[in-house]
Amino acid sequence: MSSASGRSAPSASPGTSWLAYALPADVDVHDELLAAPDTPRPHWARFAASLAQLGPQEMARRWEQARRLLRENGVTYNVYGDPRGADRPWELDPIPLLLAADEWRALEAGLAQRAQLLNLVLADLYGPQRLVNDGLLPAELVWAHPGFLRPCHGIAVPEAFWLHLLAVDLARAPDGCWWALADRTQTPSGAGYALENRIVLSRALPEPFRECRVQRLAGFFGALRETLRGLAPRHRENPRIVLLTPGAYNETYFEHAYLARYLGYTLVEGADLTVRGQAVYLKTLGGLQPVDVVLRRLDDDFCDPLTLRSESSLGVAGLLQAVRAGNVAVANALGSGLVETAALLPFLPGLCRHLLGEELRIPSVATWWCGQRRELEHVIASLDRLVVKPAFPGSGFEPVFGAYLSKAAREALIARMRQRPYAFVAQEQVALSTAPVWCGERVEPRQIVLRTYLVARDGGYLAMPGGLTRAASSRDSLVVSMQRGGGSKDTWVLSEGPVSPLTLLRPAGVPLELSRSGAELPSRVADNLFWLGRYVERAEGTARLLRTILGRLADASGSGEPLELTTLAQALAVQSRVEPSFIVMDASGARSVSERSLLTFMQEPSPARTLRATIGAAQRLGAVVRDQISSDTWRVLGQLDRALPRGHLTLAAALDGLNRLTLTLSAFSGLGVESMTRGQGWRFADMGRRIERAAHLTSLLRSTLVAPTAAIEPLLEALLEVGDVSITYRRRYLGSLQLAPVLDLLLLDETNPRSLAFQLAALDTHVRRLPRDESRPVRSREERLALAMLTRVRLLDVEDLCEPGRQGTRVRLDEALQGFATDLAALSDTITRSYLSHAQPSHQLGGVG
Repeated sequence: MSSASGRSAPSASPGTSWLAYALPADVDVHDELLAAPDTPRPHWARFAASLAQLGPQEMARRWEQARRLLRENGVTYNVYGDPRGADRPWELDPIPLLLAADEWRALEAGLAQRAQLLNLVLADLYGPQRLVNDGLLPAELVWAHPGFLRPCHGIAVPEAFWLHLLAVDLARAPDGCWWALADRTQTPSGAGYALENRIVLSRALPEPFRECRVQRLAGFFGALRETLRGLAPRHRENPRIVLLTPGAYNETYFEHAYLARYLGYTLVEGADLTVRGQAVYLKTLGGLQPVDVVLRRLDDDFCDPLTLRSESSLGVAGLLQAVRAGNVAVANALGSGLVETAALLPFLPGLCRHLLGEELRIPSVATWWCGQRRELEHVIASLDRLVVKPAFPGSGFEPVFGAYLSKAAREALIARMRQRPYAFVAQEQVALSTAPVWCGERVEPRQIVLRTYLVARDGGYLAMPGGLTRAASSRDSLVVSMQRGGGSKDTWVLSEGPVSPLTLLRPAGVPLELSRSGAELPSRVADNLFWLGRYVERAEGTARLLRTILGRLADASGSGEPLELTTLAQALAVQSRVEPSFIVMDASGARSVSERSLLTFMQEPSPARTLRATIGAAQRLGAVVRDQISSDTWRVLGQLDRALPRGHLTLAAALDGLNRLTLTLSAFSGLGVESMTRGQGWRFADMGRRIERAAHLTSLLRSTLVAPTAAIEPLLEALLEVGDVSITYRRRYLGSLQLAPVLDLLLLDETNPRSLAFQLAALDTHVRRLPRDESRPVRSREERLALAMLTRVRLLDVEDLCEPGRQGTRVRLDEALQGFATDLAALSDTITRSYLSHAQPSHQLGGVG
């Protein structure tokens, strides 16, 4: 469709008017799609034709499919200050950015040159420092930079590479030329998101993807894996490589877990590593395992609290010492954040000529460092058309657009700049290029920035054929940032010929040694899996009991409450430790169950043991260990919270939600049984489930069967329902409900997977297979506890348990259940102290020399 007021994309046929796309005539920017009004650029023609054939309804359906896939995969990006916090979904636009093959070749060469240049600058500044001594770089720009880590001076890096993975932010000027906006040299983020974008979009738009012959990304990640392997000290054939993350609350934690799984690395936090004898070790259930390479996503100065930032709780004490000793390699090298500053950009052309003997192929956006008098005066005089930024990270100073400053704000900024001129840079306000963004019912232009990635390889640098394109949040936004609510786009680099169907293959060379060991599991991960199992089981036990109570409330239908209801509600209150009680008393002293309190308990996110709070705890732990669980398991965890309805609840809606939740929790348990490898991770998750199920059962039976009750038969029926064994009981005993067979089924029957005896037998098996020092002849504390409980439950006499004592109370049943509850808590504490505590040295097999 054409437009008199601007450029527009043509309508390929009468049915494609939904692709109308126009730019205002008074906007002088480069548009990625349109070369002129009604004229798409040649390399977009095939994609536009393929998209037009889909039609608006099919496009909307596929877009929703892509968004659903992102949600199911748990792709998130934490925008600080966003109400949704760490659960903010990743925003992906279904229309990619297309780059022609010839244009990409020129960009690729320029990016490789830039990476090589920055690497040489780092090598000099942490080495002979000739650039400063010869006046090519101002000393103030280096010595005043908080990113210049003096303890790293003189350090040796493998293969002379300081930068193993880096990113360059690019923007296109109105004349169509690419400019570099910034270099990300410390812990460049986004490569994992680019890969996820590619996977999702290639599934949503398989026809355009094939027809456009898009270059694949797998080769880049294969090169990254080979580069990291090559960094291992003494060139070990199968080095242990870990990915160091700040933790689950970092804004890009999803990417950390995603890349760790994709590349086959262990995801670790600082507490998972320790330095012994100038070497780095991973704390595992089986002892300390040596680490050869650390791919870090932690800022430089947080990496070592012993030598760098002392208050950091995220790093590894002594890491820099191990690096200096040559016993571990860190990528990127510590100190590489020094060149991640806009203040360096004005000096790059001269540095390129000096170090490489070449002209800089990709120019930087016009930048002035205010630490020089002439540049400072120019910035002050031209403030209306510049953007002022901090020269160094961590200053807390946000970019300021000079054109939008009031007179008072302008004067205050100038005063600050004159007081500390070296701390500021100014850049020309660039009119960014625009690209089409799908807005549900129409396509609109948005300003974009392209983040490209490079990996050190074979003495040079290899660029990812694509990257992460970020789009502004609105037409009027001047800032393109994910933290400011922007979205992302996949980046398609087109090929002139057939595309190689390359996938991420295992490294060539000596075949990998076969292994089925699970002892290398970090103790922190085992701890999280243990509690994930407990929280999921706690949620299921609570949901089943609550469903039984609400079901009986619904069945009452005004005919009076069933007699067993108050007993069941009191059991729920005891287990959940919530106030106020679910039991209310009228003026006559008659007790009844509060329906509203039960529905509130089901929905409220606090206190800690409400149903939604328990589910939330399980989901948070799932996010922390997502590199350890399958995609299907993660999807099931993501559905837990959505199973519970929000807003004003009716009894019918609550029961429907509990039915969905119970099915979802059963799916999680089924995946654990059928899909999780029987390693130590599965073992700790299952131990958590077994301990929690046994604790839930003992508490439930103590609350319902110890004290005498007039409603014994309906209560027994409810307990069989909660225990999900009603069918088994009917098959064995027909319709007769008696206490002894119910207790036998719930407590003593080891063929019932929900009985206490079954849980204790499973726990006994698990603790006997935990890593331990085989030279010790005595059983461990946890082994003795598990065996003692299993022996006791096998020796119980069910008739004796049923015998009432004084005042009708079943004292022996109470004593037995209390003993199991105490020992279950002791077993959980013992396992934690022996294997999961970070306050003590790791549980080791023979130690480390």
